[in-house]
Amino acid sequence: MDQLWSPWRYRYVQRAHAAEGCIFCQKPEQSNDEENLLVYRGKHNYVLLNLYPYTTGHMMVVPYAHVATLEAAAAFILEEMILLAQQGQRHLRIIYGSPGFNIGMNLGESAGAGIAGHIHLHVLPRWPGDTNFMTTIAETRVLAEELPVTYKKLSAAFNTEPRP
Repeated sequence: MDQLWSPWRYRYVQRAHAAEGCIFCQKPEQSNDEENLLVYRGKHNYVLLNLYPYTTGHMMVVPYAHVATLEAAAAFILEEMILLAQQGQRHLRIIYGSPGFNIGMNLGESAGAGIAGHIHLHVLPRWPGDTNFMTTIAETRVLAEELPVTYKKLSAAFNTEPRP
C-alpha cells in the first residue's frame, strides 16, 4: 500500500489546537475582516478563506454558532450555509473559471477535521491537472495568487450580490 503524507497540514492543526478557544468563534468577533480573510458576513454564517489553501480560492462557510455536528445545527443555519456555498461556487467559477469543485465537510477529528469542534463547509475550485508531484514530493503548494488578492476579489463579489 502506498502512503501519501501531508506534513504541511500538521502545522495548521497544531496551531489551531494551540490557540485558546475556538478560532472559528474568535474570527467573526474581531473587526479586522481583511486581516482574518473573512470574506463575507451572513446572518447565521460567514465565509472565510482557508489560511492553508489546497487551491486558489479555497474558502469555508462557517456558522457563528459553535456546533460540532450537523445534527446539532439549526435548520436555518444549514440552509444559509448551503446557499452561501452555492454563491461561493458561482463566484469562484466566474472569477477563476474553475470547471470543477470539491465541496464538503470533515466532521470530527477522526474524519480529518483540523478544527473538530466547529463545523465548516469547504468550497474548493478545481482544474484539470491542479494536483501534481509538488504537493506530495516537495511539500509545496503552487497557488496562482496571494491570499490578499483572492480576498479582495471574493469579498467584492460577495458584497455586491444580494444576501441569500
